[in-house]
Formats: sequence, C-alpha cells, structure tokens
Amino acid sequence: MIAAKTLILGGVRSGKSRLAERLATESGFPITYIATATIGDEEMRARVAVHQARRPRHWQVVEEPLQLASVLIQHAHETRCLLVDCLTLWLTNLLIHPDTTQFEIERAAFLNALRSVPGKLILVSNETNLGIMPMGELSRRYCDEAGLLHQEIAQHCDQVILTVAGLPLALKGEST
Repeated sequence: MIAAKTLILGGVRSGKSRLAERLATESGFPITYIATATIGDEEMRARVAVHQARRPRHWQVVEEPLQLASVLIQHAHETRCLLVDCLTLWLTNLLIHPDTTQFEIERAAFLNALRSVPGKLILVSNETNLGIMPMGELSRRYCDEAGLLHQEIAQHCDQVILTVAGLPLALKGEST
C-alpha cells in the first residue's frame, strides 16, 4: 500500500512516471491521472503519446496545465488515487504565463490544497538541480522555484522517492 501522499523525483527518463503508475495501480483505488503537459511541438506530442499509450483505458484523465489546486480539490476523495504528472511542467507553464501573478496564486493554492486533500496522492516531478547552474535568468529561476517547491511538498508528503536508472531510492517514508 502506498503512503497517503508520495512525491517521486527523478531526472528525465529515470523511471519516475512508471513507478508512479505502478504505485497508483497498487493502491487498489480508482485512479485519476492529472496531466499538466502542453503540446507545443512534435517531440512533446510524441512524449505525451507514449504516456497515453501506457495508461490503462479505465483511468480517468484530466488535462490541466495551470489550475492544479482546483483539479485536486475537485477530484480528491478518500477512496481515490490522484496521480499528477508532472509538477515541473506545471511550474514551467506558470513561469511562462503572460500574467505574472498566476505563479504565486497557483503555487499558494496548490500548497494549500496539498495539505488537505483526502485519499491517495502521487506527485511526479523532475529533479533538475543536480547539475550546473544554468546561464539564463528564466532557467535559473526555474531551478530555484523547482527546488523550493520540492522542499515544501516533501514536508507535506509521507513518502519521498528519488528515482535513478529505474531504481527507486526512498528519501522519506517506506521504500517501494
């Protein structure tokens, strides 16, 4: 059985989404998959297609690139598992949004919802801060905001897992 709230971190192609999907299935609850990606080019379209093909058809899918808190509140239930993939795409969507106030509003709403949503919640996010400092201002802000967001989320999660080469490493809570 998975913890009530799980954060899964890892690099690109680390196996974090597959692990999240496995844990969601093992929860035994009906699953709502919350996708935050936006498709801006053919490469991203292909990435999304891989995820779509892998998901069971009976999972409910909600696509929401910005208002994550609202979706969590709307779909959370004590007998349901919500799987959010991916927080760093959501963060990117907010950082590049034309209305610069959206970032703080949605971030605060998400963290507030995180504290109170019932049921199982699995959050997937890219760990981007293990390499060199990026050169561009937006890239540095992204890394800073991702790191701060992960720290806050980890405080509210029962389980935090780092995934590398398809192998999960429990940082907090039970190992998988």
